[in-house]
Amino acid sequence: MITEVEGPSYRPLGAAMTVDAAGMRRGTLSSGCIEADVALHAGRALADGKVRQLRYGRGSRAADLELPCGGGLQITLFPAPDPRVIAAARSRLAAREPAFFLIGGSGLIAPDDPLAQGATAAPSGAGLLAVTLLPRLRLLILGRGPEPLALFRMARAAGIATRYYSADPQVPPEALALSGKGWPAGARLDARTAVALFFHDHDREPPLLAAALDSPAFYVGALGSARAHAMRVAALAETGVAQDRIARLAQPFGIVPHAREPVAIAAGVLAQVLADARLG
Repeated sequence: MITEVEGPSYRPLGAAMTVDAAGMRRGTLSSGCIEADVALHAGRALADGKVRQLRYGRGSRAADLELPCGGGLQITLFPAPDPRVIAAARSRLAAREPAFFLIGGSGLIAPDDPLAQGATAAPSGAGLLAVTLLPRLRLLILGRGPEPLALFRMARAAGIATRYYSADPQVPPEALALSGKGWPAGARLDARTAVALFFHDHDREPPLLAAALDSPAFYVGALGSARAHAMRVAALAETGVAQDRIARLAQPFGIVPHAREPVAIAAGVLAQVLADARLG
């Protein structure tokens, strides 16, 4: 895990990579320039069970392993992480809740450990590094036509947990049927969820948008021109949606100006969702 960053870095503080006994790696710590060396040290750590700290780039003695970004990284190897900490983190992430733990000199520390008390609000304390893991990004797509299907396929390829509710007469095999005018049952909304609507019949939008805007979803957007957006805003106001909620609507919808092709529209929306998730 990256436990210290000096200057620019390809990956952030707290980024992790796993290495098993066979040398199989999952995750990245850089743009690919140090992972093989880290894996070699990880094999030794697995053999003797000792925590190790490695330095790369700025401040490192290994002059032959420079980081292209010019910064410095401290990588800490934990050969035997506490399974209690891992299980607690997995449980919270599965429940779509942030997971928190601390990193100390001896390894990962669970939030309920006495060493962790009082440190949850600080980036570090008593020589400890606090790490927060966020639930996997999720995208809910509702609508009909080629645009939502293009976005669904792009988002899935990008590793986003994506669900598509289709109002098409012939529902694509990747989608669930969208029936009725209310919010689909089972489509949970939380602070790591984005919502994108694709309806050319904008009369279907108000109840769906009202539900999404009243939720913690970090992104809510809908396809349409500036005129369609103005009509959408007026319709939401007429149904009693508060102005501060309406103001959460993405405008413009997507970042590719005047896009007409489904792939261009989908790419612009996906980029916008990813940017908003990062800022959030």
